[in-house]
Amino acid sequence: MKTSNKIVAAAVLALLGAAAQAQSSVSLYGLMDLSVGSFKAPGGKAIKKTESGSMTTSFIGFSGREDLGGGMTASFAMESFLLADGGTAGRFNGDAMWARSAFVALSSKELGTLKMGRNTTPLFVSTLSFNAFGDSFGFSPAIRHTFTSGTATGDTGWSDSVHYIAPKIGGFSAGVIAAAGEGAGGRNWGANAGYGAGAFAASAVYQKVAKGATVDDTETMQLAASYDFGAAKLFGQYSDVENSTTKRDYKLTNVGVAVPMGGGKLLAQYGRISASAGADRKTFTVGYDYFLSKRTDVYAAYMSDKLTGLSSGVSYGAGIRHRF
Repeated sequence: MKTSNKIVAAAVLALLGAAAQAQSSVSLYGLMDLSVGSFKAPGGKAIKKTESGSMTTSFIGFSGREDLGGGMTASFAMESFLLADGGTAGRFNGDAMWARSAFVALSSKELGTLKMGRNTTPLFVSTLSFNAFGDSFGFSPAIRHTFTSGTATGDTGWSDSVHYIAPKIGGFSAGVIAAAGEGAGGRNWGANAGYGAGAFAASAVYQKVAKGATVDDTETMQLAASYDFGAAKLFGQYSDVENSTTKRDYKLTNVGVAVPMGGGKLLAQYGRISASAGADRKTFTVGYDYFLSKRTDVYAAYMSDKLTGLSSGVSYGAGIRHRF
């Protein structure tokens, strides 16, 4: 009995060790971003409030990776947006639980990566990569003009999608993405190519959105580039959006700069929407982002937002962003 007990105990310890080892391959991570300030949309009223996600949308995620041998790996990610000011899930009421991403993937150095599920679009990645304020829905003219101003449609992530990312070769990268219609009136698809080596980087993206009865059908083309001089990094974007549902065309132009200064960066970005019909939009933002550590930064920003025919929108705020 004593010998049997020792064998059982050893087996249990071995199983617990294996389970612990398996669990160690799964990561919990995320980001919390909260700011206070005054926010005013063009034609609206100024609202003083605590805001979640002004510089980066708050989120929590889980991911894991397994080495399959032969240079092949399997991975997954499940990421949920958060409204940290109210402690609720999602970016808005009714947002899906895992709206940021939810996919399973196979990867190899020779063949690239294939991801299935809900995937972030190449257009969103290009837009955030080539502007001074990154993925800021609160203050980035490029992000706001492309994704919240009635121009490009289809959200920043596509459900029911398959995303292939080719291996990088000498600084060049490429990928394609498609989202099945699944009876919802068409499908979305897109392609991207990019280059990044040293101080220079560039991106070209095309996407067509036709999925969803309540979503306008649009075609978007974007060209973007950046150059880091050391003393300053310059950003530029040009996008053309054709809306076949409303028969309108939008030209989006964005330029920006990030200047290292005093342990942080001085940021400035200007964007303009020229519409074939309806109001034009001009947005300018200036800010300062200071890193207290690799994971924590504090920031302040001021934004002027003008829409033809409406009173100007002026927003300003200061916040804390922490990664974990």
